[in-house]
Amino acid sequence: MVQESEGERSSPDLTAEVRALRDEVAQMNAHRFIRLHDSLWKLGLFQLYRGLAFGLGSVLGATILVAFVIRMLGSIDFIPVLGDWAQQIIDQLNTGQDI
Repeated sequence: MVQESEGERSSPDLTAEVRALRDEVAQMNAHRFIRLHDSLWKLGLFQLYRGLAFGLGSVLGATILVAFVIRMLGSIDFIPVLGDWAQQIIDQLNTGQDI
């Protein structure tokens, strides 16, 4: 039996690994995310849309949260200390709407 040397045996393995690596890189370069970021203009527009969506989501989320908190504060007026405090907050918010 003839034994193969270390270099002869790893050469086909190395060739197959390099071929597999090339296939993976080609597949990654064809991916939509990479194609989107290949141009500075595309990247800028993507980041602009992303920022607009984040801002809109933040404003809507904060609006819903504040409305929920005000609704909850309005319903606890039967608790003496918290009720007075909640009424003061509601009065302040109502006077701000009149302006």
